[in-house]
Amino acid sequence: MPIYEYVCMECESHFEELVRNGEEPDCPDCTSENVRRQLSVFARHGASEQPSYGGSSGCCGGSCGCC
Repeated sequence: MPIYEYVCMECESHFEELVRNGEEPDCPDCTSENVRRQLSVFARHGASEQPSYGGSSGCCGGSCGCC
């Protein structure tokens, strides 16, 4: 069973719900049936990798001619 994120169009509450067979849940706060599924964004935990531009000072360190 997938977990989906929803927003209630009546009270603007955001919630997650386990969904069976494509059913749409009611809002847990106001019990409205007017809810919309939201696009989920995946989170990544751990060390973040910063892009390297040829030096610690970036482009204006002289490598792109902006100085």
